[in-house]
Amino acid sequence: MFSKIKDVWREALEVARLQDELSQLMPQKDIKDLLFKFKVISENVECPHNQSHILSFVVSMLKLPKGTDGVIMEAGCFKGGSTAKFSLVAKYLGLQLFVFDSFEGLPENEEDHNQTIDGKSIKGWFKGKEFSGTKEEVKSNIQKYGEISVCRFVEGWFEDTLPDFSEKILAAYIDVDLASSTRTCLKYIYPKMIPGGILVSQDGDFPLVIEVFDNDEFWLEEVGCEKPEIKGLRKNKILTIVKPH
Repeated sequence: MFSKIKDVWREALEVARLQDELSQLMPQKDIKDLLFKFKVISENVECPHNQSHILSFVVSMLKLPKGTDGVIMEAGCFKGGSTAKFSLVAKYLGLQLFVFDSFEGLPENEEDHNQTIDGKSIKGWFKGKEFSGTKEEVKSNIQKYGEISVCRFVEGWFEDTLPDFSEKILAAYIDVDLASSTRTCLKYIYPKMIPGGILVSQDGDFPLVIEVFDNDEFWLEEVGCEKPEIKGLRKNKILTIVKPH
């Protein structure tokens, strides 16, 4: 019980901190409207994220240099709750949001996930076909609660769709659960990000995913650069990389 209370308190403090950052980036009336819409989405769409996870990326999006050519992208959208939220901010910024997902759930895999870095059991969570949302379901949720006009949907497995993606990426949000999917996303997304671009992963509490992010050899041989600074590594669920200039 104490652990749950501690988690709730920590989340409340982080949300308050992020809302304070937002107040430096948006008019108060726009923040109030955005947070109300986020609340409506969370009440109507199954969202396996905390408010702080979404706000951390929203703050990153709002800090992007104005007028820079490029797009926002999301890898892994489940039922479209996070997508609907990000689409509202993309619309506000006048940017397109590219949504990558199989729309069939997770791929078949043999990854042996046991628990998070804080001891929470996740054994059996990430079987093939889990966390599935059909494209029609996702689009319907965004149509109701977000801004579908700014969304572009890319259907398929990441290894099939990401290699041919040619847009410049300003910011990317990765929620893919698996170490294998994380490798694929980093390999093909990071090189296409602009200097100063921001990559956020929601999977920083999974040990197998941490191993990918913290693998110097992987960064050099597969991504093609030295491992960048990764904020939150081995400490937080949210990992953030600002691509060096």
